[in-house]
Amino acid sequence: MDTRTLSLNDPHAEAEAVRVLAAGGLVALPTETVYGLAGDATRGESVARIFEAKGRPSFNPLIAHVSDREMARRIARFDASAERLADLFWPGPLTLVLPLEEGSPVHPLALAGLSSVAVRMPRGAASDIIAKLGRPLAAPSANASGRVSATSAGEVRRTLGGRIELILDGGLCALGLESTILKVEADGIRLLRPGALTVEEVEAATGAQILAASGGGIEAPGQMSSHYAPSGRVRLGARNVEPGEHFLAFGPQEVPGAGEAAALVNLSEAGDLREAAAGLFAALAGFDDPAIERIAVAPIPERGLGQAINDRLRRAAAPRE
Repeated sequence: MDTRTLSLNDPHAEAEAVRVLAAGGLVALPTETVYGLAGDATRGESVARIFEAKGRPSFNPLIAHVSDREMARRIARFDASAERLADLFWPGPLTLVLPLEEGSPVHPLALAGLSSVAVRMPRGAASDIIAKLGRPLAAPSANASGRVSATSAGEVRRTLGGRIELILDGGLCALGLESTILKVEADGIRLLRPGALTVEEVEAATGAQILAASGGGIEAPGQMSSHYAPSGRVRLGARNVEPGEHFLAFGPQEVPGAGEAAALVNLSEAGDLREAAAGLFAALAGFDDPAIERIAVAPIPERGLGQAINDRLRRAAAPRE
């Protein structure tokens, strides 16, 4: 398959994306978080093609992306807590896991057998395209399953070129981490996946304490133990660099052995977690080469966006499933 790339600056780009999606095709779209691999969430063939293109297990559910609250309510049931979260953080990097609405148009294959559905309202061109299509889009990250998420059109083409019809090039994604996933339950709001919206931001805005994940089965995307992984072995919390290792540094401090690293990328020389989050996947993608066997990563503080960064790094370092 010939995968075309169109710049979002092209006046015909959004219309072409809508045409491809309406015909059952797949389009890689830039969002404020990462690039998403989008297909019509109401069509079983389109959802199946997403799983096929990514090599993604079908027991891993997909997020349904919407353009407005009315579309979201046709998919999921909102209680007062969910409405409040949507008021505060939509559009934006927040996904809500909610009970499935009766008659929801989302195809069962996207739900992975669950009675709940993950819903997000993105900003920008993705939202415009969904509104013009008039149907929700299933749009997991635009990368091969379990591998590094794409934050540029070039990274999408490297891993999915030849498998999908169209890539829309919107440049680098602003946030660089996937959405935060919260599940609204009877006893409170539970964190299923940390992301670009921090727990501290949610707690400050809502006045509610966010509960930790229960540790049960997969309820949302990004919960598999091995995920976001480059080809080589990843060593976390590295306070020294062994000869031949590629090194992801953080902050201004000197690290013993860094001069012997095969290559070094500093996620943020200033120690800024937002800068580190925005550049994390691009840095991992730069080291995603079968010839690179060992990657060391400096300690990242477990606060604010550091929670999401460390979540991705732990999954990148986990034994491969």
